[in-house]
Amino acid sequence: MTPVLLLHGIGGSSASFESQVDVLAERHRVVAWDAPGYGDSPDPERADIAWYAERAARIFDEPAHVVGVSWGGVIATRLALEHPVLSLTLADSTRGYGTSAAAAARMRARVDELTEVGAAEFARRRAPRLSSDPATRAKVEATMARVRLAGYRAAAESMATTDHGPLLGRISVPTLVVVGADDQVTGVEESRLLAREIPGARLRVIGGGHAANQECPGEFNEVLLEFLSEVEAARCA
Repeated sequence: MTPVLLLHGIGGSSASFESQVDVLAERHRVVAWDAPGYGDSPDPERADIAWYAERAARIFDEPAHVVGVSWGGVIATRLALEHPVLSLTLADSTRGYGTSAAAAARMRARVDELTEVGAAEFARRRAPRLSSDPATRAKVEATMARVRLAGYRAAAESMATTDHGPLLGRISVPTLVVVGADDQVTGVEESRLLAREIPGARLRVIGGGHAANQECPGEFNEVLLEFLSEVEAARCA
């Protein structure tokens, strides 16, 4: 079975993929990582996207299908640019927040807020932006309430200093871009841009908000599995 690597968002963890792991594991070897500074992983040594991508590339000893949500999608993009991968899936993701000084400042301001109010209150404030569904919002908030400042600070800095826009045309692997129709964080238009600039990429707009893989797991899993099956079939042809 081919490997699948799941990379979570800046406020998430491996728990963010609880609705994907078992489904994917029926056909693939699956790892949902806790990024450096998240879950039980040690604090990060650096704060740049290339370093996170290099760490992610070590997980399997062969190319994997890489699925990244939000910040995880930014890491996944760099992984596809600098390391061999089988395919790339970007869910509710972005080019990074280094696209403008204002965007970078907004990302860094999150760290200031987290430092000031603590993880529990930070999660309570941000969770409603990720999903309007009460059950999903509660899960998102519970996961985000466990973020560690060191991990979040480094992740935010890696986002604030990254703009993959000029590099998207270099991606040469099959790519799926998925976005929740009600995403209020990165937004549908950013996903449209990713799909337009990555050669051959396809765009699928599904239900839900920024946490679409958690809010609408059935639809998300169906789209993802269909894409992975097509990539696998093409590899074996």
